[in-house]
Amino acid sequence: MFKYLNKDLPASLVVFFVALPLCLGIALASGAPLFSGLIAGIVGGVVVGAISGSQLGVSGPAAGLAVIVLGAIATLGSFENFLVAVVIGGVFQIILGVLKAGVIGYYFPSSVIKGMLAGIGIIIFLKQLPFALGVDADALTQEVASTDLLAVMGNFASYITPGAILVTVVSLAILLLWEKILVKKSKLFTIIPGPLVAVAVGIFYQVTFSAHGALAIPASSLVQVPVPDSISGFLGQFTLPNFAVITNPQVWVVGITIAIVASLETLLCVEATDKLDPEKRVTPTNRELFAQGAGNIISGLIGGLPITQVIVRSSANMQSGGKTKMSAILHGLFILLSIITIPVLLNLIPLAVLAAILLIVGYKLAKPSLFKQMYSLGKGQFLPFLITVLGIVFTDLLTGIGLGLAVGVVIILLNSYRNSHFLHKEGYEVNDGKYKMTLAEEVTFLNKGAISRELHNLPNNSFLEFNVTKTKALDYDIIEILDEFSIRAKEKNITIKLISEKGIIENPVSYSAFFSNKISA
Repeated sequence: MFKYLNKDLPASLVVFFVALPLCLGIALASGAPLFSGLIAGIVGGVVVGAISGSQLGVSGPAAGLAVIVLGAIATLGSFENFLVAVVIGGVFQIILGVLKAGVIGYYFPSSVIKGMLAGIGIIIFLKQLPFALGVDADALTQEVASTDLLAVMGNFASYITPGAILVTVVSLAILLLWEKILVKKSKLFTIIPGPLVAVAVGIFYQVTFSAHGALAIPASSLVQVPVPDSISGFLGQFTLPNFAVITNPQVWVVGITIAIVASLETLLCVEATDKLDPEKRVTPTNRELFAQGAGNIISGLIGGLPITQVIVRSSANMQSGGKTKMSAILHGLFILLSIITIPVLLNLIPLAVLAAILLIVGYKLAKPSLFKQMYSLGKGQFLPFLITVLGIVFTDLLTGIGLGLAVGVVIILLNSYRNSHFLHKEGYEVNDGKYKMTLAEEVTFLNKGAISRELHNLPNNSFLEFNVTKTKALDYDIIEILDEFSIRAKEKNITIKLISEKGIIENPVSYSAFFSNKISA
């Protein structure tokens, strides 16, 4: 875990600066105490990070659960009652892990997962624009509700904070300069993360120009961390669950709902994070459910929000050069140390700096080239992808995923009507290290769990004869699995002989070009 500390430490700082305002914002959106979001961030980093098998995944309070939490607190009568449901949800997640329910994540097509990433990226980008412009979104919403919309829009410039715009522009310049130029010039710039420099510049700006009217940034546009006045004041921010309501059926309904929704979000984020991982490592999903369950139990016991693996933090971790789960653990420790030692300093950070960091994260998740790539793969990939994106942007995360999955299933059923599909794996001789796998006429994303499992279980120094002579249609999800396996095969010294109607190829490097005529449209 300490082997790549030179990369994990800078990445953990980036994730810390991204996670801190998200923890507070999600708590605010959930109608819960702000400190509960920080607790969830700490537990998600330290506890879940330590138990999880995910190397790049970062857990914490999730925006996708905010609406559920808000309604549950109102239904159950108090936050203390709600915490009991969080503990129950954690117990159910551990049960799901023991029952090996983590395989559910394999049955979501790649197009839906990429649509989820793109949809979240668009939402992140749009949600950060008010902070980047220094607009008080709540005040603007109230003004629109009480005044003519056209009049408000005509006077929109009066709602913008010039200082925040200046900080956003400078922060974006620093981040882009760091990533595109400076990191290629010297190793020093890989040790010191660009986002940390942007935050330092933002604090310097706030200290320097806080008294300059036109350039000053108001308190509402700064990070707002609770500042305890004593140790007892700090400990007093922790809330204990009211287990007197454990016999209330509504508490159990909320707990099971949290378990199901949090587990689904986590499994989808796990697969999405694994796809972003340059080393193509595979996260053990059952262990992940166990880790999330343990985290939710502890979070609920000390007054924290429900926890899931979060793609925003995970992608920020990956993009910042994180290599192992030490990055997630350190980010949780940084949250804990910061709220104990430097809450006043943290409250000097302009939200515009954090908005700039998230604008780049959002753009990378939903960059135009991704839409172009998905379109080029054909309607079988593009339609579920696009429907997922639109569903997430205009409804919510789970609805968007459900719509994309439904479209994907319909397309598969239509393809199945024309050509049946199944996976056939030939029997292999014991102890000789030689394996044979034959694909059917049509292989779809429904088969990727079985194929991935079989390839993952191949021992070191073995020989695989991979026969695709009968295969006429191959889903792009399978191509991705094969490309990822070719990387792992080199590490495990597995020899591959690919047999097709084109001939025999030894140890193919890339399957995408080779199967271009077989990819399902």
